Amino acid sequence: MEERPEMELISIPATPRASTPETQTPSGQRSPRQLGKEGKSSSAWTPTSFISPRFLSPIGTPMKRVLINMKGYLEEVGHLTKLNPQDAWLPITESRNGNAHYAAFHNLNAGVGFQALVLPVAFSFLGWSWGILSLTIAYCWQLYTLWILVQLHEAVPGKRYNRYVELAEAAFGERLGVWLALFPTVYLSAGTATALILIGGETMKLFFQIVCGPLCSSNPLTTVEWYLVFTSLCIVLSQLPNLNSIAGLSLIGAVTAITYSTMVWVLSVSQQRPPPISYEPLSMPSFTASAFSVMNALGIIAFAFRGHNLVLEIQATMPSTFKHPAHVPMWRGAKVAYFFIAMCLFPVAIGGFWAYGNLMPSGGILNALYAFHSHDIPRGLLAIAFLLVVFNCLSSFQIYSMPVFDSFEASYTSRTNRPCSIWVRSGFRVFYGFVNFFIGVALPFLSSLAGLLGGLTLPVTFAYPCFMWVLIKKPTKYSFNWYFNWILGWLGIAFSLAFSIGGIWSIVNSGLKLKFFKPS
Repeated sequence: MEERPEMELISIPATPRASTPETQTPSGQRSPRQLGKEGKSSSAWTPTSFISPRFLSPIGTPMKRVLINMKGYLEEVGHLTKLNPQDAWLPITESRNGNAHYAAFHNLNAGVGFQALVLPVAFSFLGWSWGILSLTIAYCWQLYTLWILVQLHEAVPGKRYNRYVELAEAAFGERLGVWLALFPTVYLSAGTATALILIGGETMKLFFQIVCGPLCSSNPLTTVEWYLVFTSLCIVLSQLPNLNSIAGLSLIGAVTAITYSTMVWVLSVSQQRPPPISYEPLSMPSFTASAFSVMNALGIIAFAFRGHNLVLEIQATMPSTFKHPAHVPMWRGAKVAYFFIAMCLFPVAIGGFWAYGNLMPSGGILNALYAFHSHDIPRGLLAIAFLLVVFNCLSSFQIYSMPVFDSFEASYTSRTNRPCSIWVRSGFRVFYGFVNFFIGVALPFLSSLAGLLGGLTLPVTFAYPCFMWVLIKKPTKYSFNWYFNWILGWLGIAFSLAFSIGGIWSIVNSGLKLKFFKPS
């Protein structure tokens, strides 16, 4: 233990530092017990300012020992944090034993996955220059807003904003914050879960076809039945109680995402390109159709950087003290995660567009690999890539569904003033899984859904954090920091409206194609 200057005045050894009191939670994890009322920051006084060598000198040795141990404890706690007792019952906050490794696993699992496979579709509408430029700007922009959220988690001394909606309420006001943040965060979680069912079920079907070949083609399962199989697996895994309990799943999701992303673009660029390939942006019959297609493509890029609705929740699983605040391990883990995210997204987008150009199917690079090279690549290697995608989708479903589970249980516990039983918690998760299944069955193509998701939820990643920084941190008015965050925030709102319109147009257009050109 680190020695303090005050302890050198005492001849007896210091006793071990007192630990933070804890309480047992319903899931068996440990969570900090409420310590007291919210402390107020002041530069003239700190919790340990009255315990000094000068103050201790007239006091006997036993009292010195007690007060020094008290000082060590107060320095460890730092400020008295006001905790909501209900937090010990909810999936996000009932376990507070997270660390930088967990943060890296969760951020990687949330930040890279199936959305990377659709990026080459965006490039087929944007072309080389605008595609790379848009992807680079989006990456830098979301990395900046990620840093903002990590810093704002404990922006007010003695208060932790454990959920995105809580921070929005603090910045925009209680009523307006709920209206602005609740819909896009829940929609992002539920929409991502629905998209995961689509890509996971289709990938399971392709994996089965590759492994079985002609032997299993007599009476195969339909695509909807594969959606049901994938949803059932997701529901079984969703019974894990809280966010920290799925750290192992997040690690599996992160490793599989990095592996299959690398495999997919390496296999694509190593094969011979299709003969009629072209890198010119896809032409549309009218200027309006071209504009909407570009907006949908930009929405796909925006959707590739989803995950900010989980940043505060991930940081909430970490212990935080005055000397060891949670933002330090959180930012350390996030930096590692987003380095690997860049190593996945950029090669998949650039390599996939180089390999297939504007021949890229709407399902993304994985569908292109199967369509163009299923006979050129060994079946075992192709099957491994598809199986890794399935594992990643199963893992990502868990972390994106956790905020929705938390909302369900928060509503229940606030009404009943007691934690959810195992049966109630399981019932919520089964209900949520099958609701996403039915939504997924009714929706058309994944690329259209990705564009609309990116447009509607873009403020969560690119706009709201900038506004929150100005309203909570209050930088000097008309300073560079003030102008920079206001401009970024309003640009994010404008892009959100444009991308949403493009996503809606793409879904309508896909629906018309299904209606009038569906083969008999």
